[in-house]
Amino acid sequence: MTDSLQQLGLVPFFTQQLTDIDLLETRLGRVTAVQRSRLTVVTAEGEHLAELSAALRDGPGEERPTVGDWVVLDASLSLVEQVLERKSLFRRLGAGTRHEIQPIAANIDILFIVTSCNDEFRESRLERYLALCAEAGALPVIVLTKTDLADDVDDYVRRARTTQAGVAVEAINALDPGTFSGVRSWIDPTTTVALVGSSGVGKSTLLNSLAGTTLTATGGIREQDKKGRHTTTHRELHLIPEGGLLVDVPGMRELRVAEVEHSLGTVFDDIAQLARQCRFADCQHEAEPGCAVQQAIEDDRLDPRRLANYHKLLRENAQATASLAEKRAQGRNFARMVKEVKKIKQRKGKPD
Repeated sequence: MTDSLQQLGLVPFFTQQLTDIDLLETRLGRVTAVQRSRLTVVTAEGEHLAELSAALRDGPGEERPTVGDWVVLDASLSLVEQVLERKSLFRRLGAGTRHEIQPIAANIDILFIVTSCNDEFRESRLERYLALCAEAGALPVIVLTKTDLADDVDDYVRRARTTQAGVAVEAINALDPGTFSGVRSWIDPTTTVALVGSSGVGKSTLLNSLAGTTLTATGGIREQDKKGRHTTTHRELHLIPEGGLLVDVPGMRELRVAEVEHSLGTVFDDIAQLARQCRFADCQHEAEPGCAVQQAIEDDRLDPRRLANYHKLLRENAQATASLAEKRAQGRNFARMVKEVKKIKQRKGKPD
């Protein structure tokens, strides 16, 4: 295993998937940037621009390589032939009416969920990110920025910790380098960290501070509406001087969930535990008698906002997951139809 690939996060999990170990020296690389249909892939020999093979280009969206993926290039080093099995995959449901899972970043060890200590802070948004993080298989760390603008930072820390039992929370002030030690402690030489959060919360500032140089432009939140300005326009993997890798993900205004039912149980474990005490096994925690969840709300042991968001995410997940299942079934039916048409043409002696 070459030192340069180790610096890019190569560990035995990936090398054990190679049938030809010689690929390490020439054709194995990590995707460091994605711009439309072209990828930047770094191998032991340097950086290459590559396109997708026909099989990958025509395959399901979530199977196409994304930032952080380990891939095998062809002999010309210009075509991605294979995507290695992933340790983790941070993904979302496509925005708008498209019902397709979109990969955001692969092989992420830690997800820094960045939010700021002002009106942008929303527990419900954090819970959404946490569910996606749990589904991805990464470790979440909530990073609170702009602590210098807050009257009571401890209150923001307390609120952040209510979003998931045991979740780690770090608070930083971009103007004070001494506040970054807690965040840096999560990164070791082989760790890959992705930064996610709304536009303008300080992801780019955090990235630049950790890297010790200006890797990406920074911008603030518009004071009139607290909306962020987009400064990161594409996903890119950065190697930082002290070791470790960072992925800055563009701010996403629409972050929809799908296929995360199990992960919702992880994020809302307190509600799941209370539900086991309800009188009825199919209790919806609304107006049923003997509902332990509603009783916890009456006793101020559970925030009603949290239950409302749990119900919202469950509904959204069920609807989106059903749509995905329907689309996949349609895709399978279409593939079978094409296969049958080809067989008929072959029997008639006609070319494909």
